[in-house]
This record gives sequence, structure tokens and C-alpha cells, in this order.
Amino acid sequence: MQIVVGLPVNEKHKKVLASHAGNAQLVYKPLKELTAPDIMDAEIVVGNMDKTLLPYAQKLRLLQLNSAGADAYIKPGVFPGNAFLCNATGAYGLALSEHMLGMLLAMMKKLYLYYDNQKQGLWQDEGPVTSIYGAKVLVVGMGNIGSTFAEKAHALGAHVTGIKRRSTTVPPYADAMGTMEHLDEYLSQSDIIVTSLPGTAATLHLFNKERFTAMKQGAYFLNIGRGSAVVTDDLCAALKDGHLAGAAVDVTEPEPLPQNHPAWHTPNLYITPHISGQYHLAATLDNIVNIAAENIAAYMNNKPLRNIVDFTTGYKK
Repeated sequence: MQIVVGLPVNEKHKKVLASHAGNAQLVYKPLKELTAPDIMDAEIVVGNMDKTLLPYAQKLRLLQLNSAGADAYIKPGVFPGNAFLCNATGAYGLALSEHMLGMLLAMMKKLYLYYDNQKQGLWQDEGPVTSIYGAKVLVVGMGNIGSTFAEKAHALGAHVTGIKRRSTTVPPYADAMGTMEHLDEYLSQSDIIVTSLPGTAATLHLFNKERFTAMKQGAYFLNIGRGSAVVTDDLCAALKDGHLAGAAVDVTEPEPLPQNHPAWHTPNLYITPHISGQYHLAATLDNIVNIAAENIAAYMNNKPLRNIVDFTTGYKK
């Protein structure tokens, strides 16, 4: 059996993978350099290989993604029907939740504004700030990323409400749970709205003019899931007219955001270029390798796989 690994692994990672791969042949080659001949004999591929190579992967039985999102592979006719598709749910919670928390605190404590003042040599008090303590936080999408953020917000004294597709069981770090049917009701009550939704037909432009208008005056909005969940022009308008106190996004629509796009110059909008995940935090790659190793061993021993993707939702089953 051949296993092709396209991740930027180090020697520690290679040892972990080898310890789970038995007698299989492990081939390491960067994802961007993979060609058709590289994957023709692969039974397992680790990493988000170019979907145009899939027709050449005739022996493929397991594609282990390095991303939580699987939208590129779930469109009809893209992925072979006789193979498993697994994502990396569980790998990104730490990195993305800390990124969101950092951006939120920077907005609430006016740290961005003070940094701008610093560059001008301006010693100036910018007035009152707000706190996470006692704030009503709405987390839309209580998967691994949303739940990890909710835990941190709860630990800082926030009142957390979560929205999930199905289960409304209330975890210890939340005060209430609901489904998407409750979204509009919760928006009007929340001081902070955080979304980490995947890009699916159901989430497309979920946050539009009507939803931003429904939000509480002076609320903060953060998006770290997919840019397609937000109508960018409507978000900019809600900030320009002062309805929202601030917004922070690590994803945009379009993406990359063009240099001349007005969002760059929208007041109180803070943008990072889809970098909260990736491998900037070493623990993220460690987590992905561990998930891949676990699934390699499970596949080879006919055991249940972790994070199998549901093609109707784009989420793990």
C-alpha cells in the first residue's frame, strides 16, 4: 500500500505517521508539486490535493484533508464514490479561537485606535471601553472552533449562547443553545456575534443587510469561517452608519480582497488575510498529523474513521 503525504511535516511528524502506517510505503511530496504519476498508486493521500488530479487517483480509498472545510470536494462528480473523504475537524480550534479573541479584545479596548495614534505620536485618551465580562456572546456554529472560542469567552465571564444545526444540548461553557431557527431572535440580544460556519448553500450570504440591521446597536461582529457567509458591502454599510461598533474578519468575499476594495478603508473593520489557521501555530500541524495517523491506522485495520465528511452538508458526519 502507498500513502502519499503532501503536508510540510518534520521528522517528529514522520515518526508519528510511520508508527501508524504498518508496512505501507510513505511518500512525502509537497501538495503543490503533486502530479498525476505521484498519486496513481496511492491508496491514501494526506492533504488537500488538487481536485483536478482525482481522476488519476484510481486506487484512492481515503483522502485525509488538512482543512476543516471540504467544499471543493463535495460538489457532484468531483470525488470518487468508492473512497472516504475525511476532514481535519478538531485541529484548528486553538489557533482560530485565540485569533478571534485577540481581535475582539483589540476592538473592545480600542487597541487598534491607540496603535494608529502611536504612529502619529499622538498622546490622546480615546474614552470608554467595553468588556467581555458580562457580555452576551452569540456563537453561530458550535463546532470545534466555535466551541473552543465559547469556552474562552465563558472563562472570561461572558454569557454564551450557541447555535448548532441539530443538537441543542447545553455544554458547561454555554448558558443556552439553539438552532438556526433562533438566529434572528438571538441577534437582537447579543453584544458580540461570532461565526465560524463552513461555505455551503445554507450559509451563503447568511449575514446580509437585514441580519446586520437586526443586530443590537453597538454590537461587535467576527467572522472566521467562510467569507461567503457575509455580504461584504452590507457589513461595510452597517459599520459606516455606526450601527455596529466594530467587526473583525479573517475571511472575505471576494477573496483575496482586491487592493481597491472599499472594505480596506471602512471604519472599525479589521481584516486579516485568511491566516488564522494554516500552520502559523505549530500545534495546528501537530493536530492534523495526529488525525491523519489515527485515520491511517483505522483504515488499515477496518476500524471506524474519524471526521468522515457528509456530502450533503459539508460537515463531518
